[in-house]
Amino acid sequence: MTEKNIKPVTHVIFDMDGLLLDTEHVYEKVFQKVISKYGKTLTPEVRVKLLGSTEKRACAICVDDLELNVKVDDFISDFRKLSLQRLPNVEFMPGAEKLILHLYSHKIPICVATSSGEESVAIKIQKHKRIFNLFDHITKGTEVKEGKPAPDIFLLAASRFNPKAESINCLVIEDAPNGVQGALSAGMQVAMIPADFITEEQKSKATIVFKSLEEFKPELFGLPPF
Repeated sequence: MTEKNIKPVTHVIFDMDGLLLDTEHVYEKVFQKVISKYGKTLTPEVRVKLLGSTEKRACAICVDDLELNVKVDDFISDFRKLSLQRLPNVEFMPGAEKLILHLYSHKIPICVATSSGEESVAIKIQKHKRIFNLFDHITKGTEVKEGKPAPDIFLLAASRFNPKAESINCLVIEDAPNGVQGALSAGMQVAMIPADFITEEQKSKATIVFKSLEEFKPELFGLPPF
């Protein structure tokens, strides 16, 4: 755990993919399967770029960076078909359900800000509706013009709390460098739970870094301790 200057918060905004739900290994396999149709392999550099990106942007990154001989729309079609087949049974990441229940029980306003679109979100949360219904709202990537690392989705998510939350009072919990940058650009603090392949440099901008949500300490941000 590394940390910078931490200030108390009143609201918590969660990313979803790879942070709350164990979806990233599914996405990695789907991207690799589609990419392999064109004789290429998903590289570590491209894999990091995909984290936190919208579906459209992620597919465009694959096509452009790997120089695939395919139109982006056709890549998206293949990717969407495969991913929607494999996402209905994803489980919570370690510590996620406990943290959500804890914050909800203490009446801390919580929401989700995900790069995923409406259909994708519905499929991924269908077996976990009891928990996702505890969130004040879920803001989706298709609702903003610019996805992460732009701040748009976090600013929109904060504005949807009732009453509206000021950025300075929001903590974002993220797993992806794109999400960390977006939250910082929105003027918010960020607790990062990075994947194993994220480099130290890519972790360096976060307010604090934990190995997993099981290690997260709410009291560091003035929130009720477990």
